[in-house]
Amino acid sequence: MSSKKILPKILIAAFVVAFAIVCFLNGSITTPVGTLWSLFPPVVAIGLALITKEAYSSLFIGVVVGGLLSAGFKGLGTVDTIINDGFISAVSGQAGIFTFLVILGIMVALINKTGASAAFGSWASKHVKTKVGAALATFAFGVLIFIDDYFNCLTVGAVMRPVTDKNKISRAKLAYLIDATAAPVCMIAPISSWAAAVSGYAPEGTSGIKLFIEAIPYNFYSLLTFVFIIALTLLKFDYGPMKLHEENALKGDLFTFGTKQGDDEAPSTSKGKVIDLIAPIVVLIAICIFALVYNGGILSGETFINAFSNTDATVGLPWGGMIALVIAIVYFLARKLLTAREAMECIPQGFMAMVPAILILTMATSLKNMTGLLDSSTFVKTALANASGLDRFLPAIIFLVACAISFATGTSWGTFGILIPIVTNIFPVGSITGVIAMSACLAGSVCGDHCSPISDTTIMSSAGAQCQHINHVSTQLPYSLTVAAISFAVYILTAFVTEAFIVLPIGIALTVGTLIVLKQVTKKNI
Repeated sequence: MSSKKILPKILIAAFVVAFAIVCFLNGSITTPVGTLWSLFPPVVAIGLALITKEAYSSLFIGVVVGGLLSAGFKGLGTVDTIINDGFISAVSGQAGIFTFLVILGIMVALINKTGASAAFGSWASKHVKTKVGAALATFAFGVLIFIDDYFNCLTVGAVMRPVTDKNKISRAKLAYLIDATAAPVCMIAPISSWAAAVSGYAPEGTSGIKLFIEAIPYNFYSLLTFVFIIALTLLKFDYGPMKLHEENALKGDLFTFGTKQGDDEAPSTSKGKVIDLIAPIVVLIAICIFALVYNGGILSGETFINAFSNTDATVGLPWGGMIALVIAIVYFLARKLLTAREAMECIPQGFMAMVPAILILTMATSLKNMTGLLDSSTFVKTALANASGLDRFLPAIIFLVACAISFATGTSWGTFGILIPIVTNIFPVGSITGVIAMSACLAGSVCGDHCSPISDTTIMSSAGAQCQHINHVSTQLPYSLTVAAISFAVYILTAFVTEAFIVLPIGIALTVGTLIVLKQVTKKNI
């Protein structure tokens, strides 16, 4: 047996033994609340995931480490914390998203069974004939669904899989295209669940939407990610682990390691048409938008913007998804594409297809709960206060801090929830430095979330592409870090030049130039 296979087992066995010893001793150690140790559990989980290439045990071990620290290494207290504050809280808190995941899984199963996916794939093969066209079409479709990142990940994946498969784009590359579009586009769209979340953290008496809009031109990570995707696609090359996946895809292997997560049901009829895919998706989008603003109180007199600010996506999305699902079933029955029995058979099929995503999301949310119990926000506030002597470069520092927190905790919203109050206290609201610092906070939150294997958006991008999660994480990390490094350099530049119309073009030129250099380097290494 190779050392690569033995190492993960040794690590897991050592951890189990250590945990058993702690439970026996039932020791009492001071809980490290508000210290650097508060970020240790996610660091353990992420490190193990990258070493072992296995997500479930890595996340579970991270949760156990968090439970040990938050319970002061008391055996029974640790178990109680893991179960109650970790898993039970995670399931109850994410129940709405789990429901929406299952609904979308059922929708995909229905669309596949009617033959609509096959019809769309056939249509797309006639109109999208190249890898470049398929990649750009996936990117464009992702940009169009700017309402919510969860919705974006799963919808784009379901619609574009037949197109990218036919054009020999690996599932890892598809997952990257989905993930690199979902959160970044939501972070620069004033009408989105993300804009609403940011608005909710604005200081009292300040327009949250105004702050959000002012920050858009300086949100370098989101904007430069789009430039990166387009330039990388047009230059027709890849680097890092993604290169192997794309080379294998050209040979017919879309997965390289592992297999797809979830099975596509064989069509029961060939009568399905492209409209049978488009119609349910359009209805789903329309009803979900209404559900979000309805949940935010639009029928109670709130404006459209305020309704988005007040909405809860974990309620609005399953609300809209359930109605759209019923309409889709009635539509397919009326079109005689399915029998009632076949439609009902899609329900457990859709659920089973989403089980891997639900399991990982449960683990990741439990890990976030452990980090919350250890009060990582206090540590961050202290660290930023100690950096106050570097005021000129504080936006760049805020970007790095936001990246680190978001990566370790796997949540953008939690990160800017911690940092926005700090930023608005340090900088005058409405000042150019305040706008840049706010942008750095939001951009860093998206960047860390994009890189993190425990991020819910990363997890759902894997689910949308039906790609093994670790494959997605390992292949997209070099791309995300490249854009992050360029964004950091541009934020340093804003210490000297604050005009967006100057620094943003410089960032675009740096992104394209970096890719050209990387292409030449990868050619020389062949």
